[in-house]
Amino acid sequence: MKKWLSTIDTTVLSMAGLRFLSASIELTAAIAMLMLNDVKKAVAINAMLALIGPLIFIATMTIGLLSMTNELSFSKLIFIGIGVSFILIGVYK
Repeated sequence: MKKWLSTIDTTVLSMAGLRFLSASIELTAAIAMLMLNDVKKAVAINAMLALIGPLIFIATMTIGLLSMTNELSFSKLIFIGIGVSFILIGVYK
């Protein structure tokens, strides 16, 4: 198992780790909603998740883009940044 982990790129490992963190937060929130059994509290929990999701998305994209800066031109990085901005604008508007 240890040898397998050493073959994985550290950037990919950190991006996957953030996604595992996000998934565990989402699962914990779903269990909390079921245990509380109240619509108002479930909506409040869901509102908190609406903040966590984009933060994980931005952090994961940032880690990935920072590791690719040597491979991509500056104009491509700008286009990717604009695309991420459009995704976030589309989600929140």
